Amino acid sequence: MRLHTRDVRQDVRELGALLGDVLEAQTSTASFETVEELRKAAIAYRKGETGSREDLYEVLSELEPETESIVARAFTTYFELINLAEERERVRVIREGSQEGTLEDGILDTLDELRDEDVDEELLGTVLDDVLIEPTFTAHPTEARRKTVKAKLRSIANRLETLDERRLTDLENDQEWRHIVAEVTSLWQTSQVRNRRPEPTDEARNVQWYLESILFDVVGEVYEELEEVIHREYPGLDVPKLFEFRSWAGSDRDGNPFVTVDVTEETLERQRNVVLEKYSDSLKRLSGVLSQDATRVETGHELERSLKADRELLPVVAEEADERYPDEPYRQKLKLMRERLRRIEDVRPNGYNEPAELMDDLEVIDASLRSIGAEQVANVYVEPLMRQVDTFGFTLASLDLRDHQENHTEAVHDALAHEGIDYRGRTEEERVELLTDAILQDEPVVDFEAVEDLSDTAQRVLRRFRKLGEWQREYGVGAIDTYCISMTEEPSHVLEVLFLADQAGVVSLPDHCGLDVVPLLETESALNGARRIMGTLFENDAYEKALAARNDVQEIMLGYSDSNKENGFLAANWDLYKNQRRLATICDDFDVTMRLFHGRGGSISRGGGPMNEAMLALPNETVTGQIKFTEQGEAIAEKYGNPRIAERNLEQMLNAQVRARLQSIREPEEHVPDHWVEAMDIMAAAARAEYRDLLESDGFVSYFEQATPITVIEELNLGSRPASRSDAERTVEDLRAIPWVFSWTQSRCILPGWYSLAQGVEAYLDEGGDLATLREMYDEWPFFHSVFDNAATSLARTDLEIAAEYANLADEDLRNEYFPRLQAEYEDAVSLMLDITGRDGLLKREWLEESLSRRNPYVDPLNLLQTHLLSQTHRTDEEERTLRLTVKGIAAGMKNTG
Repeated sequence: MRLHTRDVRQDVRELGALLGDVLEAQTSTASFETVEELRKAAIAYRKGETGSREDLYEVLSELEPETESIVARAFTTYFELINLAEERERVRVIREGSQEGTLEDGILDTLDELRDEDVDEELLGTVLDDVLIEPTFTAHPTEARRKTVKAKLRSIANRLETLDERRLTDLENDQEWRHIVAEVTSLWQTSQVRNRRPEPTDEARNVQWYLESILFDVVGEVYEELEEVIHREYPGLDVPKLFEFRSWAGSDRDGNPFVTVDVTEETLERQRNVVLEKYSDSLKRLSGVLSQDATRVETGHELERSLKADRELLPVVAEEADERYPDEPYRQKLKLMRERLRRIEDVRPNGYNEPAELMDDLEVIDASLRSIGAEQVANVYVEPLMRQVDTFGFTLASLDLRDHQENHTEAVHDALAHEGIDYRGRTEEERVELLTDAILQDEPVVDFEAVEDLSDTAQRVLRRFRKLGEWQREYGVGAIDTYCISMTEEPSHVLEVLFLADQAGVVSLPDHCGLDVVPLLETESALNGARRIMGTLFENDAYEKALAARNDVQEIMLGYSDSNKENGFLAANWDLYKNQRRLATICDDFDVTMRLFHGRGGSISRGGGPMNEAMLALPNETVTGQIKFTEQGEAIAEKYGNPRIAERNLEQMLNAQVRARLQSIREPEEHVPDHWVEAMDIMAAAARAEYRDLLESDGFVSYFEQATPITVIEELNLGSRPASRSDAERTVEDLRAIPWVFSWTQSRCILPGWYSLAQGVEAYLDEGGDLATLREMYDEWPFFHSVFDNAATSLARTDLEIAAEYANLADEDLRNEYFPRLQAEYEDAVSLMLDITGRDGLLKREWLEESLSRRNPYVDPLNLLQTHLLSQTHRTDEEERTLRLTVKGIAAGMKNTG
């Protein structure tokens, strides 16, 4: 059976031709011909038909500012459309693989793995009970596209789906293309660059869209397929809750002064409104299905009892339901349920108090349907809704609060100073003792109402904690029950948050702790001091009671981005691996269950790469079943913007986590040969030394500023958060990881994803190591395999010929000092990578290689136009806009920002 009528080459060809027609119609034939000349010259050079890029340089150097803008817009729009074509191809592969049963790492593959390993029902039940996957959406500013642009592209994508998956008449086909032409024309006429910086509420709405428009429906489909597959081999096994979604959008305050308590409150309210409306709509649709006549079927005593209870709660509505739906008990029940949903946010009483009450009612309907032989009706219409309620509750996504530890310390100091207590002057041990005693005593120490004399920072922090108690009472504890502390370095940094929560009534030990307090360990000193930090907390009387109230689960967040920026790619990955094992041992020593929270970015240098492969590469000791990780920026759109791709992504993560948890149960401690560990220690130490030497060399920061578009990126309205942590003279340490990576990606020298790897490997070989051992490690050690594959991808995306154009923008002495150094490291890394992996090329994924070859000729003109504009000492307003547009276009072409 043929599932599709098109392929990716046809989509690319026809969308490209359509864009050309629109370009010519909207500008001029001369402008169209200029773009064509640039396109053909770039392709000719990439194919080896010409020996240089002189033709490109010549055309670009003669462009008027208006034509430069047209060129930038043309190539940017091209990539937006080609990204849709490649998304469509991903969907084709998924659908065809599903039809043929050949999809790897999916739910069917999970069953095959379980069968091959002779997993019995009891063991699988244990594994599934342990598994909880928590994608956490952040508002980190790595999404370069405007919301308006994304909406137009989604409309075009839907039309492409219709053309590809439906049998259309010629007239219907023409109608679809007319709509596509109209959308592309409108897209051409729409500004690609934001005129204002997005506000935190905009970012929260953006995250909300993926949850309500895609994931809300997809989750039910994933469970439905999983249950169908599992029950073939394990008919008696119930599938528990496996997914939960969380968000930082509207609640992450670290470095973002624009995220206020009002923003968080608005986010909580809007998310509850959205999810309750989704449930109400689902119940209304269900009412259209459950029209069973009580005079013909016996719906059971439980449904009668439930209806009777509702009639007592809502007598007027019950009377209306009886009149409207005589002898139709399911419809009567559903009308009363919808009324109880409406009253959650109403002054009128008897709304649902918590999601469990709504779930109880759905379970009554489900059981009743099964008792009358309507199992399929229950399976198709009721179970997916039950899964949605179980997953999204009344919150849509639970919010995590986050702030920098310095702000908590300042707030505690000021608040205690107001009470005559010197906090700042105490040693760490004295701070821990003071905070512990204050948490354990019954009487509060801090008056949250008397804050007028405190610093602005202290007032903001104290107001947040006071509001946290109100939010939990209004929206439920589960709506906002996690507090992450950036740059945690000491046990007192964790206890400060517990103390403030206790003073605000969110914590009342030993009976109640409404908060998971999560240290974010992201510096080398924090990671190396993990036993001191966590051990002190686990032995602390107050913290021990707080953990007991949270089921002895300790969430610990690891920062991938800053760790990489501080130590370099190879050393950071090795530190993270070792410290994950160290944290697992510490938690095990104190009989605490660890939940790792992986602070991953979209790019490889910030912890990105395929999530399912990353899960399988984690040390066995760390795989408790629960896993949490950030999803951000363009990675959210790529992974969750299309329902079929989102479903596939969830299935792959589930497959990986089930396999990883099974492996960790069977082999609780991962066996890593000593000589492998020794090899990594040598490589990581040498790599870190080389990386730090580069960053600390005189003039390197100046080279970075001159040889990348960092100054342009800092002025883009990407997100609500500032690009740097301070306004002082730039240092690499002060710069946030996102613009650091974004800048190198734009210049096609993706240094954060590979620099110093070759130095590390060569140091190991110089000390007597051998390539055979490295090849063995690559073949047999998932961690090493994943790290090197990710580095290979960064190397493949790097283009030193283009990077040289950016290097030429730097002062001659800086260029001569740094670019040859980067070039030599790159070339050595490529050579060693091929030797270790045994591949002929850097990439192991054929589709990625094809995508890069398709894109590179079209990115080149944008890079060269960008360097041309950057080289000018004075730019007009139009040229400034064009320069910013080239950043958008290159990001679209590279399918990556930061």
